[in-house]
Amino acid sequence: MRTAPTVAVLAAGLSLVVCGCASAHPAPEPQQSAAADGGTSSPFTVDSAWPKPLPNNWIMGQVAGIAVDERDHVWLVQRPKSLTDDERGAALQPPVSRCCIPAPPVMEFDADGTLLHAWGGPGQGYDWPQSEHGIFLDAAGFVWIGANGEDDGQILKFTREGKFVAQFGKSGPQTNSADTTRFGRAASIEVDPAANEVYVADGYYNHRVIVVDAKTGAYKRHWGAYGNPPRDSGEKPVLSRSTPPPSPPPQDFGNPVHCARLSHDGLVYVCDRINNRIQVFRKDGRFVNEFLVAPQTAANGSTWDIAISRDPAQRYLLLADGRNNEIHILRRDTGEEATSFGRPGRSVGNFHWVHDIAVDSKGNVYTGEVDTGKRAQKFVLSGKLP
Repeated sequence: MRTAPTVAVLAAGLSLVVCGCASAHPAPEPQQSAAADGGTSSPFTVDSAWPKPLPNNWIMGQVAGIAVDERDHVWLVQRPKSLTDDERGAALQPPVSRCCIPAPPVMEFDADGTLLHAWGGPGQGYDWPQSEHGIFLDAAGFVWIGANGEDDGQILKFTREGKFVAQFGKSGPQTNSADTTRFGRAASIEVDPAANEVYVADGYYNHRVIVVDAKTGAYKRHWGAYGNPPRDSGEKPVLSRSTPPPSPPPQDFGNPVHCARLSHDGLVYVCDRINNRIQVFRKDGRFVNEFLVAPQTAANGSTWDIAISRDPAQRYLLLADGRNNEIHILRRDTGEEATSFGRPGRSVGNFHWVHDIAVDSKGNVYTGEVDTGKRAQKFVLSGKLP
């Protein structure tokens, strides 16, 4: 097996270089984040100095996945190919500007925002995604990466250092939601350490959650909305609506099935993005409940990614809503919104297509943005959740 291309990053000098330009300005003070309605303050404060400037004249593309490991290190997978020629001007032949060069796809930061390692990209023995999507750090220390390009039907497993371990599924023409040999543009991955099983939100082409063995990739089970067998329309996936979803909600998952997150008490929370809902299941696929979130949202929907709070009871679901560009904090037992923060915009603490979300052991929140957002942000838990 070959190792994925990898770059180790030394801590020295990281705070001095942004696309090759030194900064003499002190770090800005954290700013309080207003709630979505503008009327009350949220318990989160945006850390405007996170992450620290990147070395090596690097620039980050769309942040398509974010995760936190047991050391509170923040991992993200970003899309170098999403950068415009204007943004990657120093990488063109010949260069057209002094900055910038695309960073490697997989990046590991410490809690202070220092880049520790960066690696990834095409290599022998595996099919690197046409489009990177989703990242997860399992309890054994392996890094899992999803893939949602037009021909992507695989997920990848690496060591923390970027050594290739396994590929499950394969790239090539898409098939259907009954195919147990491959995925259909998988959106997110989560590993259940107790059963050593991988839950895949599948995805941008298929309409299901699928579970495979974390060591061998052997198929275990899959299901669609309400725990029923998934049904495909046979038409090209529809990722955006001109009007809100119908009422009552559709009986099938739309595209994409964008997240599948596990709680300690054995529940699976699934993001049915275009249908503005979270569906809740037992691990065997039995349907439990569903929560509608911002149900009048059209376009590409409100339910993009979920992080589950780290308190012992895991009382909250923190939901990234990339269409409304808010973080909804929901009570996990009822789906009721306790509070929210964020709004559309380019300023620090604002969002443009907030796509993924993770939470560390202290309750701090990390977000990634796609489309033209192309950044990661940190929000410090500076108060108490209601």
